[in-house]
Amino acid sequence: MRLTTRTNLAARILMACAVNDGVTVRTSEIAEKCNASTHHLLQVVNLLQSNGFVETIRGRTGGLRLARSMDQISIGAVFRVFEGGVPFAECFDTEANSCPLSPTCRLRSYISRALEAFYHELDMVTLSDLVKGNCGLTALLDMAPRPPMSCGLSA
Repeated sequence: MRLTTRTNLAARILMACAVNDGVTVRTSEIAEKCNASTHHLLQVVNLLQSNGFVETIRGRTGGLRLARSMDQISIGAVFRVFEGGVPFAECFDTEANSCPLSPTCRLRSYISRALEAFYHELDMVTLSDLVKGNCGLTALLDMAPRPPMSCGLSA
């Protein structure tokens, strides 16, 4: 299994916003810190915003920030938004499936169960789980670096 680039970028954007909680960050800053194209990030930001994960602020002092608490953002929900439209295998694509085994193949049901187990595990992970106390991530993504001790488990 391999996640799409958009899903990967969505996770990076959300982690950057979470590390900088309470601060409006610019997409260009995230792009630089995350080694990503600003153009691609803007597409992902649009989808994150339309699904209620981030809010965007227009204008000279604009940017983006989390739309809700990082404790309330499930990584499984984020992944479903970005991976939901991508068929895992040909037989999952009702329009493009040309596999002659589909009517009798049992593999699809096992794959479906495995995918649901994958998402179930990610449903239990919040953005907070990825960020809180992760000093290395904070050092990489903090837009206004703080003293080294400030990345701990503070509330």
